[in-house]
Amino acid sequence: FLPQKMASSDNRYDAAELPDLLPVYYRRLFPYSQYFRWLNYGGVPEKYFQNREFSFTLKDDIYVRYLSFNNQNELEKEMQKMVPYKIDIGAVYSNKPSQHNSVKSGSFHAESKELVFDIDMTDYDDVRTCCSSADICRKCWTLMTIAIKILDRALGEDFGFRHRLWVYSGRRGVHCWVCDKNARNLSQAARSAVAEYLSVVKGGTEAIKKVHLTNPIHPSIQQAITVIDSYFEDYAVNEQDIFGSKETWQKVLALIPDDKLREGLQIDFVEVRNSAERWKLLQRTLNTIHLEEIKLQYCYPRLDVNVSKGINHLLKSPFSVHPKTGRISVPIDVKNLETFDPFSVPTVSSLCTELDRKAKEEQENTHTENGEGPEVKRRIRDYKKTSLLVPVKIFEQFIEKMEQSQKGQLLEQSDRGGDF
Repeated sequence: FLPQKMASSDNRYDAAELPDLLPVYYRRLFPYSQYFRWLNYGGVPEKYFQNREFSFTLKDDIYVRYLSFNNQNELEKEMQKMVPYKIDIGAVYSNKPSQHNSVKSGSFHAESKELVFDIDMTDYDDVRTCCSSADICRKCWTLMTIAIKILDRALGEDFGFRHRLWVYSGRRGVHCWVCDKNARNLSQAARSAVAEYLSVVKGGTEAIKKVHLTNPIHPSIQQAITVIDSYFEDYAVNEQDIFGSKETWQKVLALIPDDKLREGLQIDFVEVRNSAERWKLLQRTLNTIHLEEIKLQYCYPRLDVNVSKGINHLLKSPFSVHPKTGRISVPIDVKNLETFDPFSVPTVSSLCTELDRKAKEEQENTHTENGEGPEVKRRIRDYKKTSLLVPVKIFEQFIEKMEQSQKGQLLEQSDRGGDF
């Protein structure tokens, strides 16, 4: 996805530099035109962009809600003036959010928003041994790869949603924006139903056993198990080593509802030599349902359902900078999921360093070229000179596909209306 060497010295980030780096990022690198094209949806319906809520978190955690902008130019000017440390996107309202105080009480309400999903690595703390809380590593990042594969398939095949934008949060999770018109117009009840359908791990931190399957297993869950099966041995048995010590295997055995079976396995596990052998023993001993419940508890996507249910819920914007890591919230290419590395994602400091380096190179080249050369070069958009080029391309491809689909739908409608 991005050159491996990006994870080295260039990606060092110091939060104290943020006040100096962010103005450069918003002035020279943020992809405003693509961003506006995305949220404007071809200007259909009218005022869709103008009635959208944005919220900015400014320096020192100053939080500003109900911001709205008339056009791309206004958005650009305000972002460069306010220099947000974080950008959140909210719903499209019945009126301009910036005027919400002057609108008659009760008539200002959220009308539409992308169907969104938020998956955070901290929700997996009870099933990962390598890290906890805000920390992530390449080992546990596999959980995010599995989550994207499972949810992307379900949203596309089970619900027929075509326009699904996956975005890295900048630290320890991923977000999905489902942008189809019928997804944006879903009611709160319908959003809850979709989130519920996709939720398999339930019961909060208190519950020990969080997955309860019915027999036969639902086809969508069966599809999820197929994805998990291609990772489980490498990820859970070898890398997380869930059968490696008594402390970790006790957690697995606690998920078996049959007391007698569980007690027998506790004795057998002590006598077995290693993780791989314990896993084989478990496979031989348990029935399919109990085995699949364990796999799902350890690997199935854990959704923050409240984020998906509410139309007016705000979610961090793509291309926002994460103030703790400095990393950019970049779109993820689902077709090349295995190559996505969160540690190679550009930081605001690495991008500014790349810009400086490019400027020096261009200066050095000016004396070897004729007078026109540098002028032509300067017209290249700044983000194209940096590692932001690939994420912006992924974003552009997503928008183009969506725009083509919108044009196709408009043509169909005009045909049906007898315009021929």
